[in-house]
Amino acid sequence: MGAGAAERVWGADGCPGDGWVVAELRGRAVRWHAVVGARALLALVGDDVLAADVPIGLPDAGPRACDVAARARLRGGGASSVFAAPPRAVLAHATYAAARPHAPSLSAQSFALVARIRDVDARLREQGPAVHARVVECHPEVSFRALTGRVLPRKRSAPGALLRLRALEAALGPVPDDPPAVAGLDDALDALACAWTARRWARGEAEVLGGEVDALGVPMRIVV
Repeated sequence: MGAGAAERVWGADGCPGDGWVVAELRGRAVRWHAVVGARALLALVGDDVLAADVPIGLPDAGPRACDVAARARLRGGGASSVFAAPPRAVLAHATYAAARPHAPSLSAQSFALVARIRDVDARLREQGPAVHARVVECHPEVSFRALTGRVLPRKRSAPGALLRLRALEAALGPVPDDPPAVAGLDDALDALACAWTARRWARGEAEVLGGEVDALGVPMRIVV
């Protein structure tokens, strides 16, 4: 996509349950939204570009190249925030105990994301391969590293949150102080980082980590 191809872009980060906090970016104006479930998220963004903090494209086994590259980008602080995407076989299982034989190294933290990953995966596959031209995976901490060029304090610390907010406002414009009540501060900041990345993707300015496709032809990549 060329510069100016999308006037409006979106960033989304998961919040409790199967909810999403969504930052809508139009020029230098930000608006907040909250939706429940991937179907509602995709309906909200329509044909616009969306960057979401969720694994898209799943391996049969082993790590994805994009996750390895993302950890490498975060050396010095933050690498532990990149959870390994689960193998696709795990999506068929509703409990951690049932999933472990298919992925012995799967952490409980990674399994906690499986219901959200399953929902996004199913809704994207309903829309067909063309959806991947406008819906991309983002990792907010990798985006913050690219945005600021430095190692930041933990995002849940006061200095970390304030530094991220200042960087986002410099890049995006004033951030309205009325995010959805379901969103934590870190969720809202991550959604904004995803919106920054979505704008880069829409303008053809983004960098892509990884880029292989999985067994179903879904891109395994993290967009920065």
